[in-house]
Amino acid sequence: MPVVDSHIHCGVQNVSQPFRGIQPLLSMAGIERACLFAPVEDIYDRWFPDFDDNQMWRATRERAHEYLLKVARENPGIYPYYFVWNDFCIDDLDLAFAGIKWHHHAGEPEYLYDDPRCTKMLDAICERKLPIVMEETFETTLRFIKQVAGRTAVIIPHLGMLNGGYDRLESAEVWDDEAVYADTALADRREILSFLGRHGSDRLLFGSDYPFGNPGPQLEALKRMGIDDEHLENICSKNILRLLP
Repeated sequence: MPVVDSHIHCGVQNVSQPFRGIQPLLSMAGIERACLFAPVEDIYDRWFPDFDDNQMWRATRERAHEYLLKVARENPGIYPYYFVWNDFCIDDLDLAFAGIKWHHHAGEPEYLYDDPRCTKMLDAICERKLPIVMEETFETTLRFIKQVAGRTAVIIPHLGMLNGGYDRLESAEVWDDEAVYADTALADRREILSFLGRHGSDRLLFGSDYPFGNPGPQLEALKRMGIDDEHLENICSKNILRLLP
């Protein structure tokens, strides 16, 4: 089955991460398919906690999403994700997006979770069964998973490194939830093997987090961990393809 990199940032506005630079890296690594997210820098001003949305930023987000949809139309095996922000544009979900990106770090602009439009957005995402790659603070991660309540898959990137940490999520029994997945992007060997030993290979996804990780070396590092072929196929291909529409 084809190898899928489930975690790649791709955009050409406030950062230079064009697909034409990513495609050769995937080809050299034998990675045939990829899930693409817009860079955070093309969604909101992450360096200004009191960021106030405006028409310029709405246009920037629209162009970011249009670029990913164009890349997907021109390249079979590319899965564009929709990056949600506080305008909560439900109509955009009817475009050809394969999943959802949801992202906030401490000190960055925050999602308006109390806005009724946020609840409507989550309901619409769940109705469409779009997987959500969700990177948030620890407490918000726990609340988010309860709100989604198994209605669609929630993918925690980096095996939780930026959601409070792998071990903290393990202690909170987050990984026991059958609707919660993780990706391997930049995660260390101990965490990957611990997850496999405790929870099996059916909810773990290969990801590189390009440009922060290089797809080829990330894949090779995973292969050198001594994971048997059946589990490796789940991680690198079967699991993510099962989640995508």
